[in-house]
Amino acid sequence: MAWGLSICSPGSDGSHGSSKAVVVHALLAGVAVASAAAAHYYGIHHFFGFRRRVVGIIPARFSSSRFQGKPLVNILGKPMIQRTWERAKLATTLDHVVVATDDARIAECCREFGADVIMTSESCQNGTERCCEALQKLKKKYDIVVNIQGDEPLVEPEIIDGIVKALQSAPDAVFSTAVTALNPDDGMDPNRVKCVVDKHGYAIYFSRGLIPFNKSGKINAEFPYLLHLGIQSYDAKFLKVYPQLPSTPLQLEEDLEQLKVLEHGYRMKVIKVNHDSHGVDVPEDVEKIESFMKQRNIS
Repeated sequence: MAWGLSICSPGSDGSHGSSKAVVVHALLAGVAVASAAAAHYYGIHHFFGFRRRVVGIIPARFSSSRFQGKPLVNILGKPMIQRTWERAKLATTLDHVVVATDDARIAECCREFGADVIMTSESCQNGTERCCEALQKLKKKYDIVVNIQGDEPLVEPEIIDGIVKALQSAPDAVFSTAVTALNPDDGMDPNRVKCVVDKHGYAIYFSRGLIPFNKSGKINAEFPYLLHLGIQSYDAKFLKVYPQLPSTPLQLEEDLEQLKVLEHGYRMKVIKVNHDSHGVDVPEDVEKIESFMKQRNIS
């Protein structure tokens, strides 16, 4: 406001000072009108559906250093990739759900249970790049792409809907994801990715290590540590840019693709949910998830 007052102050020539004031008042009025117009535009834009068209993509690869052929592993009578696809189909915000893979065995399995499949190249470095390639091969145009991890066979449709709505309501973000409370027993497990979030709900950092880490070197049982859930959504225009961004030091050190987004200065919206994470990272997790499903009578 000091800037406006200094310009409006009268000079030695009264008429010149008056004309300055008129110009400034006109400028301020113009800004007000422009702001109102912008608010009206975005209000209409949201009303008609900002980032309205949404596709869910389940990236799946057969090769894995920790669990070869993981998407096809049998979980209580169904391939894991099928269970993930069936859960994703229940999300109300998704207009379409496809599987993106570079493996003929996975493609054949998915087509047998009715899924649409997009074949991608073996050169994709991660799920995000696979989603990007699949997006470009789809015939229809979409505004948001949801990357649904194939190793989350109990993913909740409500979480999918939640991250989509979060991205639709945050035009300054290009990425959205979800976190839940971390089980203290998983605090030092590098397969459980942790996250810290600012007070406005934007991601600060992700790590395989425990974050934040206190000076005692021990887990604080009273602190609300956050576990990152693998599901994430992107603005479709940003997703096309993502593969062109150079890899970053933190991304390479942690082997976490979302860090490349943050290191390049993009914003990421995070929602907090209540969810018992049952991702399958290693073969031993299959028995755990089957036991959980039996306890909860999930068929």
